[in-house]
Amino acid sequence: MTVPENGDGSAAALSLTSSTVDEIAVIKVDGVLDATTREQFADYLSLAGPDLILDLAGVTFMDSRALGLIVHHWQTSLSSGAKFALIGVEYAKSKVMWITGLAQRLPIYDTLDDALAAIG
Repeated sequence: MTVPENGDGSAAALSLTSSTVDEIAVIKVDGVLDATTREQFADYLSLAGPDLILDLAGVTFMDSRALGLIVHHWQTSLSSGAKFALIGVEYAKSKVMWITGLAQRLPIYDTLDDALAAIG
């Protein structure tokens, strides 16, 4: 396994990569989503287009602040009629979604193909 690195050579807490599938931005999140990475995550989300799929399979931990950013982006998508989905969500690494009850409300899918079929 390779560890992503930031500019000073130390292990990065968060790695974000994006691609486009069917004109929908797909952001792959690897690492920790917490207070230490919130600004990086928020900045990256702000650059994404209105249609978005977040791949959270690589998330090792998520706190309520990160969930708040995700919920904000979801609500913005809903109000503008844009497409939004989460994939690769694992309970053990994203417990805050279940504790808050949002796991039952957020558009969560197992795979990219499932998400594209549902929102495409």
